Amino acid sequence: MTQFYDQLETRSNDERAAALARALPDQIARAQTLPGYGGALRDVDAAVITTIADLARLPVLRKSDLGKAQGNAAPFGGLTTRPAHGFSHIFQSPGPIYEPGGTDHDWWRMGRFLHACGVGKGDIVQNCFGYHLTPAGMIFENGARAVGAAVLPAGTGQTELQARAAHDVGVTVYAGTPDYLKVILDKADALGLPLKITRAAVGGGALFPSLRAEYAERGIQCLQCYATADLGNIAYESATQEGMIVDEGVIVEIVTPGTGNPVAPGEVGEVVVTTLNPDYPLIRFATGDLSAVMEGTSPCGRTNTRIKGWMGRADQTTKIKGMFVRPEQVAALVAGHAGIVRARVIASREGEADVMTVQIEADGNDADGFAGVVADTLKLKGRIEVVAKGSLPNDGKVIEDLRSYD
Repeated sequence: MTQFYDQLETRSNDERAAALARALPDQIARAQTLPGYGGALRDVDAAVITTIADLARLPVLRKSDLGKAQGNAAPFGGLTTRPAHGFSHIFQSPGPIYEPGGTDHDWWRMGRFLHACGVGKGDIVQNCFGYHLTPAGMIFENGARAVGAAVLPAGTGQTELQARAAHDVGVTVYAGTPDYLKVILDKADALGLPLKITRAAVGGGALFPSLRAEYAERGIQCLQCYATADLGNIAYESATQEGMIVDEGVIVEIVTPGTGNPVAPGEVGEVVVTTLNPDYPLIRFATGDLSAVMEGTSPCGRTNTRIKGWMGRADQTTKIKGMFVRPEQVAALVAGHAGIVRARVIASREGEADVMTVQIEADGNDADGFAGVVADTLKLKGRIEVVAKGSLPNDGKVIEDLRSYD
């Protein structure tokens, strides 16, 4: 029998709608007091915004808007109800974009996902999300604490040490990007170190069916969540693995990309999220990700809306090795090096790992000569191919994703 995180997960549609009708006007009113929204919400009567359909009257907030706002009012752009020193943590994501963080109980709501994974007291979570500047490490640590699990704050890299620690400590749960677990498992096998990992809670990249199947063959149940640095947990899988269940602390809309107009039920569109977090009330925040609403409710008994999970990007921004690569970064690569005429980033898979190839139109064939500027600009290392001038396709793409998500 399914054990739920709390009674919110099994509310009826009427109960959830009634709760939203109480919470949403308060959140809109809270946002109206924040200077970061400027006049965007000035003429809105918060009292009449009580349903998801009502939200469509409001403007969409985009990542680029955060950057502009933060440029005018550092570090959070006047979009938080606390001053910077009132938060437990301050994070920096590529852009740079700054995000607040709290150590209050389940501040990012990741505990709900970990509970759905079967994680709780008696477990030791090897947290392989990054702890340096970006928030993913603390997001998952906060969630693990919410369900009573111990945490090995492993971060990224140093694979041999990771494998030895997992063995020595008796780790039972992996948290991190989907493909890095395989690296640890393979290293442990090579070192003859038996591991006790039986569950994996992953995010920050696509979980490919073949990789999930390989983990299952090793006796590891692998479930994924959909979260962002700004919003925390948005949706998550349960053991039934039939779509992603929307978190109880957010409101998800699916809109026509580039607009705020809701699509018809079941149609693919851009994910727009309103968070009910009183500390950071993001209203209609456009994630740039594509998804669609699924019919019905999850067989696990959780009753909130389900989405189909990540179905690509509304723009060319692509996540490779758990990091976003954006078109503006590719443009900066070309602008920042006199020898580069054009560039194209290609995301592919080899085995169960992401590969980034950067094709550069330039004279000569000195690929190594561009390695430094590529790593500095894209924040990732990858293969570099120097191609003849004029040889890259003239199709408007600067980032191409060749990975199959079937």
